[in-house]
Amino acid sequence: MPLVTPLSANHDLDTQNLATFFNETLGFCPNSVLTMQHRPAISKAFINLNKAVMENEGRVTSALKRMIAWVSSNATGCRYCQAHAIRAAERYGAEQDQLDNIWEYKTHPAFSEAERAALDFSLQASQVPNNVDDAIKKRLYQFWDEGEIVEMLGVISLFGYLNRWNDSMGTSIEGGAVESGKQYLGKHGWEKGKHI
Repeated sequence: MPLVTPLSANHDLDTQNLATFFNETLGFCPNSVLTMQHRPAISKAFINLNKAVMENEGRVTSALKRMIAWVSSNATGCRYCQAHAIRAAERYGAEQDQLDNIWEYKTHPAFSEAERAALDFSLQASQVPNNVDDAIKKRLYQFWDEGEIVEMLGVISLFGYLNRWNDSMGTSIEGGAVESGKQYLGKHGWEKGKHI
């Protein structure tokens, strides 16, 4: 059982209207957002932040943003967010070879050096204590400009919030997320865990 029960998708009209964003991203409104509706100001602020963070203004693609989210969620161990991130990466055009080999992004030829730098940044920024150092900074600046780095850290920070929210809540995971988790992450032991 989740810590707090999600409310109906039509509980708060403003949240419902904003949440149509997730129909494109995931194909459903996440239970995490439905739980946030217990305080509609939180659900609305979260959705608006999510939309702002995921907007593309530079060369950081929608697919890469979702892979950054996966690496961040994998580093923190949130199985709910791992499945959501890989599902969104698939829906936003990540190459099949990347989806199938996300665990090996450091060495697999499906990933460019620029993508590896971004994903390494996600891994180091998501750890506690934070491990972003001069070597990570130097590598990022080989491939990305400051605005793009801000976009990446926006994703990492957004998923830091989500990882803590969903693992603490024990948010119930949706069927579509389970399908994607099993398909792309199952061979490495992914399971729903507490997110029944």
